[in-house]
Amino acid sequence: MIKELSIDLETYSDVDISKCGAYKYAESDHFEILLFGVSVDNGPVVVYDLTAGDEIPTEILEALSDENITKWAFNASFERVCLSNWLRKHHPEYFKSYNSEDDPVHNYLDPSSWKCTMIWSAYMGLPLSLEGVGAVLKLQNQKMKEGKDLIKYFCSPCKPTKANGGRTRNLPEHAPDKWESFKSYNRRDVEVELSIKQRLSKFPVPDSIWNEYHIDQEINDRGIMLDMDVVKNAIAFDEKSKTELMIAMQNITNLDNPNSVVQMKQWLSDNGVETESLGKKDVAGLIKETDGNIAEALKLRLQLAKSSVKKYQAMQNAVCRDGRAHGMFQFYGANRSGRWAGRLIQLQNLPQNHMSDLAEARELVRTGDYDTMDMLYDDIPDTLSQLIRTAFIARPGYKFIVSDYSAIEARVLAHLAGETWRSKVFAEGKDIYCASASQMFGVPVEKHGVNSHLRQKGKIAELALGYGGSVGALKSMGALEMGLTEEELQPLVNSWRNSNPMITAFWWDVDSAVKTAIKQRIPIEVRDIKFFYKSGVLFIKLPSGRMLSYVKPRIGENKFGGESVTYEGIGSTKKWERIESYGPKFVENIVQAVSRDLLCYAMHDLSDQQICGHVHDELIIECPARTDVSSITSVMGKSPDWMPNILIRGDGYETNFYKKD
Repeated sequence: MIKELSIDLETYSDVDISKCGAYKYAESDHFEILLFGVSVDNGPVVVYDLTAGDEIPTEILEALSDENITKWAFNASFERVCLSNWLRKHHPEYFKSYNSEDDPVHNYLDPSSWKCTMIWSAYMGLPLSLEGVGAVLKLQNQKMKEGKDLIKYFCSPCKPTKANGGRTRNLPEHAPDKWESFKSYNRRDVEVELSIKQRLSKFPVPDSIWNEYHIDQEINDRGIMLDMDVVKNAIAFDEKSKTELMIAMQNITNLDNPNSVVQMKQWLSDNGVETESLGKKDVAGLIKETDGNIAEALKLRLQLAKSSVKKYQAMQNAVCRDGRAHGMFQFYGANRSGRWAGRLIQLQNLPQNHMSDLAEARELVRTGDYDTMDMLYDDIPDTLSQLIRTAFIARPGYKFIVSDYSAIEARVLAHLAGETWRSKVFAEGKDIYCASASQMFGVPVEKHGVNSHLRQKGKIAELALGYGGSVGALKSMGALEMGLTEEELQPLVNSWRNSNPMITAFWWDVDSAVKTAIKQRIPIEVRDIKFFYKSGVLFIKLPSGRMLSYVKPRIGENKFGGESVTYEGIGSTKKWERIESYGPKFVENIVQAVSRDLLCYAMHDLSDQQICGHVHDELIIECPARTDVSSITSVMGKSPDWMPNILIRGDGYETNFYKKD
C-alpha cells in the first residue's frame, strides 16, 4: 500500500500566473497538465507524459484524495490546486472535496494530507526556491538551470511569427529535443525535492506547524469575494480623474507633460523654487512653503502620484470565476519570524480609510456616479485609495466580523521582558501611549486632558524604540514632521530606555544568550526563550514550542569594532547572503514570532468559522448574519496554555464590506 507520494507537475495555461495566481491559472479552460513526475514511497521517479497519452495509474489517482496518504511537493499549494481542477474535469470519480457545499473551499482537494518541502525549507531559515535550497544545502542533485527557458517555451502562449508559422503555442512536436530535456527537468525536480526531505530529516517540522499550514491552505482555498462593480468603476474613475488633473496642471504650468520630473523641476526653478527631489514627502513640504499657482500645481501633482489604481487592477487580475480572489497569503513568507507574506493584491499594505462617509462614497463608485463624486470630493485619487478595502465584500446572506489584537507586540514584549508596569497598564485597559509618556516624563498624561501634548511623544517613542531603535528610528518614524526638534530626540531615547529597564536588559540578555549558544555550543535560556546550536544552525525555541532558525551563525566584528553575530539568509537584496544582527533585532524577531503564534492559536480555535483573510494581527471571518461579534473576540482574548499569563485582548466589529473600523 502507498504511504506517500512526491509530486512535481509541468503545466500549460493561457493565464499569467505571476499576475493572476495559481487558482485563476488552473481554472482556465486552456489549462492542462503536461508532465506528471512522481516518486512512490521515495522510490525511483517516474514521469508520465500526458501529451503523449500516458495514463496515470489508478492507485496514484486514488491516492491524490486519500487522507491517509501523504502528498509531498515543493510549493505544494500549486500542485494541489492544479490537481483539484484537473481531477474535477478529467477524473471526477477520484476527486473528493472537503467541508460543506456552502463553503467555497469545496472546490479543492483537502490540504490535510499534503505537505510542502518549501515550507520545511522556510522553517529552517532556507530560501523559498527549489534552486536556492539545493544550492545552500549543496545537494548532489541540483535543479537544472535550463528549466526557466523550457517553461517559457512550453508552458505559456508564444508570440506568432513568420518563423514559427503563426502559432500561439509550442507543442512537443515543435522541438522534440527540448521536450526530452523538459521531461528530464521534471524528473530532476522530484529528485531534488526527495534530496531536500532526506537532508532535513533530522529537523522534522512539528505537527502543529503542519496543522497551521493546513489552516492557511483552507483560507487560501476559501478566498474573499470582490465587488467587481466597485473595482471596474474605480479604475474608470481613476483614469478620468487623472486626465482632468493633467489638463489642470497643463493649464497652470503650460508644460507638455507636467508629470515629467525634469519638466516640472525646470518650471519650479523658473518660478524661483529649487528642489532636488519631487518625492511625495518633498512635494508635501514644498506645498507648505509656497502659495498661488505653484502650490496648486504641486497639490495636483501629489494627487496624480496616488497609485490606488494598481490595487484595483490586481483585483481584476486575481478574481476567479466564483467572484473571489484566492491564494493571497504565503505561509511562512517571512522566515525570520514565520509570519505570512502577501501575494497578488497584498492585503498587508492596503491604504487605511479615515472617511466618515465611507459607505456613501463607496456607493457612488459602485453605481458609477462620477459627477457626484467629483462634486463632493476634492481629491478623487485619495478617495479611491481609501475605498480599496471596501472592494472586499461578504457573500449574500453573510457578513464580515473583523477582529484583531489590541497592541499585541507591545503586550508580548512587556510579558517576555517582565516590564510589570506596562503589563499593569494593559490589565487596567489604559492607553499605552499616555502611560509611556507619563512614565518617561514623570507627570500624569491623559489623551484629551492633562499634559495631552506629551502623548504624541509617548506614541512615537513606543513605535520607534521598542527594538533598540535610537535617534535614526525616531526620524524614520516621522518625529521631525510631527513637531519634535532634533535636540529632543536623544533625550527622548534616554527617557524611554530609563523608563523601560527590563526591556532594555532583555535586549542584551538575548544578545548574550545568542553569542553563548554559538561560541560555547551550549543551550541557554532567557525568560522562557531557549537558545541552542545544532548542526550548523542557531535555534531559538519560543514558548509555543516553535523554533526560529538561523543558518551558519558566526561571531564576527561589527563596523564599530565590537562583537557581532552574522548568519546566512535572504537579505534586503532578496539574495542569499550573510546578515548581521544583534540583541534588539533578535528580540524583534522573537516578539513578532510570538505574536504570530498567538494569532495561529486563535485561528486554530476559530477553524470552525469561515476565516477568509488575515492582516498582521487581524482576522477577517465571513459568517452568517446571526453570528455575534463577542463570540469571535472572546476566543481571540483567550491565553494559550503555553503562555497562560499573557494579557491579550481581541477587539472586533461587523461589516458587509472590509474596512478599518
